[in-house]
Amino acid sequence: MPMLTTLALGWAILAPQGAPDLLEARLRAHVRFLSHDLLEGRDSPSPGLTLAAEYIAGELAKVGVRPGVEDSYFQSFEHTRRRGNVTGQVHNVIGIIPGRDPVLKNEFVFVTAHYDHLGKREGEGDQIFNGANDNGSGTAGVIEVGRLLAAEPPKRTIVLMTFWGEEQGLLGARAYTRTPVLPLAKTVAMVNLEQIGRTDDNEGPRVGEFNMTGFDFSDLPQRIKEAVEPTGVKVTKHPRFSDSYFGASDNAAFASLGVPAHTISVAYAFPDYHKSGDHSDKLDYANMAKLVSAIAKGVRSVADDSRPIRWRESERTKRYIEAWQKLTGG
Repeated sequence: MPMLTTLALGWAILAPQGAPDLLEARLRAHVRFLSHDLLEGRDSPSPGLTLAAEYIAGELAKVGVRPGVEDSYFQSFEHTRRRGNVTGQVHNVIGIIPGRDPVLKNEFVFVTAHYDHLGKREGEGDQIFNGANDNGSGTAGVIEVGRLLAAEPPKRTIVLMTFWGEEQGLLGARAYTRTPVLPLAKTVAMVNLEQIGRTDDNEGPRVGEFNMTGFDFSDLPQRIKEAVEPTGVKVTKHPRFSDSYFGASDNAAFASLGVPAHTISVAYAFPDYHKSGDHSDKLDYANMAKLVSAIAKGVRSVADDSRPIRWRESERTKRYIEAWQKLTGG
């Protein structure tokens, strides 16, 4: 077994297991590993990125999530990073929870996050951009949403995916949409997790709530809101950033082809954003655990509801509606 795989699986064995009340501890363990100096900032490509991919796959396997690419969790690509001209084992990590309804199981709800970050930069002081919140937090959230949903699968099939190369232009997500493992026309919704761990938003503390980008663009945010808010977690539209950040994360690659896809986040901007100080000890894991449980409930509600998700008609959504019609022939 390669050394990187051994290290990843070794750490996974040490991560807390068991009852749901250990969710906070499990999230902390995931983020601590993914943002450890050993991974050197998870650049695409890099040995640290490969180690992160092995860890994610190992965690998905442990909770009973099936491999999403035949008998593998890896959709692999060759990539050359311009900075440093480095070529290399970039992978989208894909797992599947088969749906339990004989008809709806042929439709897919994606829960995604990017697991790459900025790598290392030359200079004095801390040179590793660990990316604990951006986006170790979202990656940890995908793993634990998978754990919660795998225990009792919903009607539609759940696809759990973590992308490489978001920081270089949504490369992993765009690579997937060019060569999808599952039919995009049967992908009814995508919920992307980005920066869900920090509550010290630059605009002020943000606890017990999350934002969704493009809040009015489709039915999906309102469906999530209706399912989540009975838990006490608020689902909000940011007055300035909801629309403008819609194209800033991996959801945009799916939306451009017509799939209703939105990103969940807590803080759009926070101290240490894209800086070397984005460390694991700055995340609010108690709040993160509450949000992940709520997100899993929201995703389950969407996956169990036979109603399709629709784009809402407006000038902002015209191109997404046209793309969906082209994709589905409808």
